[in-house]
Amino acid sequence: MEVGPVWKLILLDLDGTLLRSDKTISPRTLAVLARCREKGCAIAVCTARGASNAAQYVARVQPDFVVSSGGALVQAGGETLYCSAFSAEETARLVQEGLRLTGGAEITVDTMTHHYWNYRQDPRRIAPDWNDVVYTDYRGFCEPALKISVQTESETVARQIAACVADCDWAPFSDAPLYKFTKASATKERAIEAISAATGIAPAQMIAFGDDYVDLGMLRMCGCGVAMGNAIAAVRQAADDVTGTNDADGVAEYLEKRLL
Repeated sequence: MEVGPVWKLILLDLDGTLLRSDKTISPRTLAVLARCREKGCAIAVCTARGASNAAQYVARVQPDFVVSSGGALVQAGGETLYCSAFSAEETARLVQEGLRLTGGAEITVDTMTHHYWNYRQDPRRIAPDWNDVVYTDYRGFCEPALKISVQTESETVARQIAACVADCDWAPFSDAPLYKFTKASATKERAIEAISAATGIAPAQMIAFGDDYVDLGMLRMCGCGVAMGNAIAAVRQAADDVTGTNDADGVAEYLEKRLL
């Protein structure tokens, strides 16, 4: 494996990867990322979270690129490089089908400006790091969505929800009973292509870290894909290498050994 100067961009998933289980980023990790930047490596946060939910971590890391909503939105310095969203009509159809098939399960919707949620418990108690959340019961809801997440553990239900619109990509989360739905063109791989087009950095010159299903394509696409020690089996099998867990600062550990 080539190491060192070949890596011009570091792609970092958040939950289960850069973030510890208590949803913090360690001082060690921040210091290592700063040293990588000094060596000329650009940094991208690449998360399934919506932009508003990732904002506090983006503020700490100060990445060159932010990929949010699983690849539906790519931004650099506040400028949008790529965006792929469901239309307002498609969003309404997916949400209503999700409510119907699950009997009224909790659903979240990421838009360009807000994170909507028909929560049953105060999100400030169960997910205090998710910043501002707008409550809605989704009656009459009609806004374009970057990502929709539906509370279900059923692959059959998820497939049926996705089938109600064209070009819908769907995948489960391993750490919660949720499936995410985005446009088929809204993936972390497509985000990498957008960043590559903007910078001239080839995917072979990128190193990516991840732990969950939505990270699989990203790890396979980059020159070096690194699975966290806490990653699901499919991610560890697909990766080029495995590092320590998120709680053991696996990202910092790997970069210290292989790049710094």
